[in-house]
Amino acid sequence: MVRRDNDGRILKLPRRVDAGGDPPTGGFARTTRLAGLPVAFAGRRMAGAGKRMLGRSAEEIDRDIQARTAQHLFEVLGELKGCVAKLGQLMALYELALPADFAAPYRDALGQLQDSAPAMLPPMVHRVLAQQLGPTWRTRFLEFEDRPAAAASVGQVHRAVWHDGRRVAVKIMYPGAREAVLSDLQALRRIAPLFTALLPGADSRAVIEALCAYIGEELDYELEAAHQRAFAAAYADDPDFVVPDVVARIGDVLITDWLDGVSLSRVLGQNQPLDRDRAGLLVLRFLLSGPVRAGLLYGDPHPGNFRIMPDGRLGVVDFGACAPFPPGYLDALTDMARAILSEDPTDIEAAIRRRGYMEPDRAVDIPRVLHQLAPIRDAMLDPTFRMTTTWLRKRVSATVDLRLSNVIRQLTMPAEHTPMLRTFLAGISVMSQLQPELPLREECNRWFPDVIAALGLDDLPPATKPLPALASMELPLPQGNPPPPRRISAVPNISHDSAVPRPDDDR
Repeated sequence: MVRRDNDGRILKLPRRVDAGGDPPTGGFARTTRLAGLPVAFAGRRMAGAGKRMLGRSAEEIDRDIQARTAQHLFEVLGELKGCVAKLGQLMALYELALPADFAAPYRDALGQLQDSAPAMLPPMVHRVLAQQLGPTWRTRFLEFEDRPAAAASVGQVHRAVWHDGRRVAVKIMYPGAREAVLSDLQALRRIAPLFTALLPGADSRAVIEALCAYIGEELDYELEAAHQRAFAAAYADDPDFVVPDVVARIGDVLITDWLDGVSLSRVLGQNQPLDRDRAGLLVLRFLLSGPVRAGLLYGDPHPGNFRIMPDGRLGVVDFGACAPFPPGYLDALTDMARAILSEDPTDIEAAIRRRGYMEPDRAVDIPRVLHQLAPIRDAMLDPTFRMTTTWLRKRVSATVDLRLSNVIRQLTMPAEHTPMLRTFLAGISVMSQLQPELPLREECNRWFPDVIAALGLDDLPPATKPLPALASMELPLPQGNPPPPRRISAVPNISHDSAVPRPDDDR
């Protein structure tokens, strides 16, 4: 795991495993640990075949393989930390592709990974705040809690009271986190060809580069503050949503209003009472309305980033990874969806090729593609649709099935669509855990009426079941989109002395 000194500072680790078993940090060694994951899994399968010959049941052996693989995955990702640990949230989707009883060890291991970041101790926290806010940093706060309230992707959050009396959340980046993440980005780039096994039709290097850019944005609190300001302004005084205002961004410290709500992950984990239809509709509405109201797609839908507020509203935090739709994205989506709804194989193939989801010289069984996409099509045709983990598990399993007969593996994906697909899958994962019944088509029509009209779905009968009571049902749609915040494209070029506040820091 990550090593720290007595103050909680991340220590540079030796390039080789020492006698105490410390993890490797050299580029080659780190890449070797990542590349060893599929090799180790193959070895376990071969060993399992031998055990079956000795009389052990296939079910018992498979359970053992899944448990050992989950633990190995946890150990490697935990040691590499940085951006690879961030991928744990994305990999949680693959847990849904496993049979429910086999998924448990993966879920436990990934849960450990997300909760295992060691906290900075108070002396280190004070030192970082002195470097970032100045030696008189305490005068900025009436109160400051040394004990962290939560872990963030590359830092931790403390509860405090700002000098004007506002209760605030103080997000502090771990010392050394930037270097660790950039190192892991390079490690991921080195093993990009290995992902061809999962994405045989895609440009794996371009897809990994897009993921690296998304992960790297977690390093830029200036960009995160710009994203959050855009959302906070767009949803100010909203009756159904609350986005905390940005109080200040100073170097690698981000200070925002504090939210009192209970995280959705805790509600789900403890099976607390909850109007799941309403909560699911709130999550869906926030994700769909972001590009229209704030000019940005919320990029990190995860149960831990949503809060159920005391007044029933949905609170949203963590705006590090947000993005506008890529140019032409809605046109491409409309084009392909129209063809799929037509059920005409010729139109479907033409649209998929036209939009870059099929290589020019690759032959694809279009009727089988349509069969795989039918459940998604039906979700848009029905007045209401119930999302469940069982439904999602079937969809993900069909998509990531490694057999060559899987027709989805014959398709490709434009790299620039990677963030949209990631957000789409993560959002569906959150909603599926709630298992709500949603007016999916009506909600899409509310925010993207031109798309629904182009698909010919605007005249279909609406839901007959009463919808959850949301105050914003009666709100007029905002006119016009605010310009998206400035975006930083060259993530690896981020390099500055975090101890020295920059001229554009907020004070």
